[in-house]
Amino acid sequence: MSIDYMNTILRPMLEGAQVTILLFFIVIVFSIPLGFLLTLAVRSSIKPLAWIAQAYIFVVRGTPLLLQLLVICFGLPMLPGIGEFLVLPRFMAACIGFVLNYAAYFAEIFRGGLLAIDKGQYEAAQVLGMNKWQSFSRIILPQMFRVALPAVSNESITLVKDTSLLYAVAVPELLHFAQTAVNRDFSIVPYFFAGLIYLIITFILTIVLKKLEKRMKFE
Repeated sequence: MSIDYMNTILRPMLEGAQVTILLFFIVIVFSIPLGFLLTLAVRSSIKPLAWIAQAYIFVVRGTPLLLQLLVICFGLPMLPGIGEFLVLPRFMAACIGFVLNYAAYFAEIFRGGLLAIDKGQYEAAQVLGMNKWQSFSRIILPQMFRVALPAVSNESITLVKDTSLLYAVAVPELLHFAQTAVNRDFSIVPYFFAGLIYLIITFILTIVLKKLEKRMKFE
């Protein structure tokens, strides 16, 4: 295997990896806040809002992410009357699908984090004279994120691998270019390079998240 051949297959795959990384950051930035809002909605005293949030989480977590991407990318434009207004660029549609999906999973993670906090923490905040917002933002919220961080880290690593689903909705990313090289050269080598790139990305992400977990543990 020559250096020229390696450059031929690696250059487009690295360009595809940029799309993978971009999608990852977009999903993390938008799905975590949305997931937290869903958690608050589920715990809301407004019953219709809580039911809608619970139904949303149930549907999203109970159906495959690939199906959701296909519906958003190809299904919504087929709706009679309004379909023409729902035609989105493929990458944007994929981002929306990923954000909506991962928000549901993060919502359950945050809900578990809140349930893990002892009720005595709420009572202690009241004794200190804090109102509900102060006790939630200063006492409960930091503890919730500390408890939820390991699960959020695992879900983030899963997200890196799930970005390969972009291939199914015709968004050129890392796996797309690997498959193109395999079909063109009739060689399995591009698959190994693709796997190596995914491993490098997840390794770097794992190191960063471990450091973040360690820092929050001792704060």
